[in-house]
Amino acid sequence: MSFNFIKKSVGIALSLALTCSILSSCKPDKKILTDPKNPVTITVWHYYNGALKNAFDSMIKEFNETIGMKEGIIVEGVSHGDIDELEDSVTGALTQEVGYEDLPNIFASYADLAYTADQKNVLIDLNKYFSEDELSKFIPSYVEEGKISNDGSLKILPIAKSTEVFMINKTDWEPFAEAENLTYDDLKTKEGLVEVAEKYYNWTDSLTPDIANDGKAFYGRDALANLFIVGSKQLGNEIFSVENGEVHLNLDKDIIRKIWDNYYVPYVKGYFYSNGRYRSDDAKVGDIIALIGSTASVAYFPTAVTVNDETHDIESDILTVPVFGDGETVNVQQGAGMVVTKSTDEEEFASVEFLKWFTDTQQNIQFSAASGYLPVVAEANDINVYMNECKELGIDLNDMTHNTLVKAFEEVNTGEMYTYKAFANGSDARDILSHNLADKAVADRKAFIADLESGATFEDTCKNFFTDEKFERWFEKFKSQLEDVISQGN
Repeated sequence: MSFNFIKKSVGIALSLALTCSILSSCKPDKKILTDPKNPVTITVWHYYNGALKNAFDSMIKEFNETIGMKEGIIVEGVSHGDIDELEDSVTGALTQEVGYEDLPNIFASYADLAYTADQKNVLIDLNKYFSEDELSKFIPSYVEEGKISNDGSLKILPIAKSTEVFMINKTDWEPFAEAENLTYDDLKTKEGLVEVAEKYYNWTDSLTPDIANDGKAFYGRDALANLFIVGSKQLGNEIFSVENGEVHLNLDKDIIRKIWDNYYVPYVKGYFYSNGRYRSDDAKVGDIIALIGSTASVAYFPTAVTVNDETHDIESDILTVPVFGDGETVNVQQGAGMVVTKSTDEEEFASVEFLKWFTDTQQNIQFSAASGYLPVVAEANDINVYMNECKELGIDLNDMTHNTLVKAFEEVNTGEMYTYKAFANGSDARDILSHNLADKAVADRKAFIADLESGATFEDTCKNFFTDEKFERWFEKFKSQLEDVISQGN
């Protein structure tokens, strides 16, 4: 919190200066630039909706009635529905298109959008308002992600983050695991996951011996781009490396082949699956019993599964995300932060005061508990601190959320968190990673099923689909698409 020092006399000023010189570490606090008698209003654009929007609105109200009232700051939050709509609004404001509003004082932003805005020179350097001590309270990698330019300036303040966890329907896993003599240890690697998924397909197929090839998929994942980005990093390769503002594409064919073999091949065989918008949707109808998704999506993992109009309750478990067997433990770091746009000194100051309050430990945990995101303050990434604060706030976390936090905090505190640096056309490049192989897998799965229905054996169909030549053709097209997008940005 800032304090308003009024110099009543030269003697006091000289005394303060002398004291500071003696103590060495003393710094005069920034002057408050706002006036409670003439409050300044700042606007925040975000993409929160539903319960998350309610939580954010509640915190804005709390700020306005406490710190804001004392310092003369009024915060107004505006939801733009979802991240795509928010990005459209920001882009329209940046290009000053007719019908779009002017930029707000603060808006939620992923690195790619912030990079685009920064190229327009509309974002402030948050280092101007945050001391090293204030920034040191954050998880270091979260702050580093916000340094999207080459000059060390900080453009994105982390407010909430997420990583990935492995969610499993424990109730439907147990009879399968007992029949096949499996444990969760068999799911520690991506290769092990594929082997388990194959066993699950064969086991469920065996339950209906009169129907051939009707085995069920075991697993699905959200955000396939993360498999490419983090999977490559686990194996020692960074797909996108940014140096002096220029991005370099580093596609290791052997690593990409490993991703192909451990996602595309089991998907086409029917061991993996995707149909709904998110894999939790597929889990709700029993199409899969395990998935990888964001920690923020855990609340959507079902507590009951409905298959053929029959519903049964389930228990669930949270596991760590499988890594490649010969790779290092690297976890994805994701989640939008907040950027502050250039305006008057008063509005910039007011914007930063709100963000400082919002990312203080108590508020950070309060928002995290309501949203499902991880706190960004290092102190809050301790399960004991987190739970004690929740108790003080009267927040009751269910077992699934608690277990998610335990796994996520373990990943944040002991493993490497990774996200690539922002670059021009980064969103387009990520879209290719997200959809290129995923779309091909869906299309080829349909073709695979058609071959089986025409009378081909499972083994012969596999021989036709999974050839080196098919991988090579796909890889060259995949690489070419990425190269085109990156060259346009560079």
